[in-house]
Amino acid sequence: MPEKPSANGVWTRRRVLQAGGAAGLWMALGGPTVGAAARSASKRVVVVGGGAGGATCAKYLRKYDPSIHVTLVERDPRYYTCFGGNWYLGGFRELDSLGHGYEGLEKEHGVKVVQDTVTGWDPEKGRVELSEGDALDFDRLVVSPGIDIRWEEVEGLDEEDAEQVPHAWVGGEQYRILRNQIEDMEDGGTVAICPPADPFRCPPGPYERASLVAHYLKEHKPRSKVLILDAKDKFSKQGLFEEGWAELYGDLIEWVPGSEGGVIHRVEPGARKVLTQEGFEEHEVDVLNVIPPQHAGRVARDMGLTDDSGWCPVDQRTFESTVQPGVHVIGDAAIAGDMPKSGFAANNQGKMTAAAIVSQFRGHDVPNPSLVNTCYSLVGPEYGISVAAVYRYEDGELRSIEDAGGVSPSDADSFFRMREARYTRGWYEAITDDIFG
Repeated sequence: MPEKPSANGVWTRRRVLQAGGAAGLWMALGGPTVGAAARSASKRVVVVGGGAGGATCAKYLRKYDPSIHVTLVERDPRYYTCFGGNWYLGGFRELDSLGHGYEGLEKEHGVKVVQDTVTGWDPEKGRVELSEGDALDFDRLVVSPGIDIRWEEVEGLDEEDAEQVPHAWVGGEQYRILRNQIEDMEDGGTVAICPPADPFRCPPGPYERASLVAHYLKEHKPRSKVLILDAKDKFSKQGLFEEGWAELYGDLIEWVPGSEGGVIHRVEPGARKVLTQEGFEEHEVDVLNVIPPQHAGRVARDMGLTDDSGWCPVDQRTFESTVQPGVHVIGDAAIAGDMPKSGFAANNQGKMTAAAIVSQFRGHDVPNPSLVNTCYSLVGPEYGISVAAVYRYEDGELRSIEDAGGVSPSDADSFFRMREARYTRGWYEAITDDIFG
């Protein structure tokens, strides 16, 4: 694979992948030893949640120490990634191709996959109870619950309105609803996208969504527009997105920052109407995509693993809960210092947590590797942009290392953007294979 073009000469694709790869963690663990394997042989780990963090952790626990009994509890037979979902909205990826099963984890890595939900737990006994009446004992528990929507944060909107006003911030059917609404819209209509304030899952996601919906509209409904009513005054990769919008879409996309009337005051789902806080201006649109604020998935909240923020505080070196010893929380639900809530971050955290658990079982010091996050976005099918960062555990938190990452350069030529777009698709195939393969 060729090196990724560098914006500033600091990083390349290969260096970033090496920084967060499993090989470094495996070396830090020292590989399996007879004594270590014996100490781990009877250990049981239950992983709750089969997304990017949970599935990765389950897989790498078995890779790092095949003697550990690993059970993955996941409600659904297939996991639909949110990353890549905007490509479906843009009309150049099928939804089914974003769904991934767990056969590889079972057949190739020996993970036991249980299709069920956790309904209770006993931390003293080390046991979780399942909805079908079974129970699973554990020596360590990993919770990777993703996010839930905070409906109460948007006046006039509740869960029953999600078919009229889809958030499409959880993979699968919500994306299908939103795409159908966009396809059914008359030419000349308006699609409104309303991102929340930080923190939330996938910070660049709403702006990639605006880009690719604009791509679809330009191709099929050229008199239409995309309106972004934003709770924030700035957003991830803003300069790169705005440069791409100007080049590809002209004035088809309008962004309204929070300080200039972008903050939602109330939603009227039946009328697809939004009232904003700046003078309570009304926006009546044809397709309304409100992305409400979020918090940790329900299982983490039910287990009492969250703090007042709604997210889960953890020891950011091991991702062990600071509320409940013996339980690790990874992915979007965790408070992870400077790391964003992204699929790539969850994948990295899954590997690091697996290494920490194996080390703890063996009585070894926990390795202290660097973590990485690489975020690719498509502004158009052949126009890609990216940002990468490296994180180190310092003074109790994961902190971004200055000058250890990079962003796509501004004013790059079309060939550079095309290569970034192709890297984006390649990244998707590689990371989903790493998670589920």
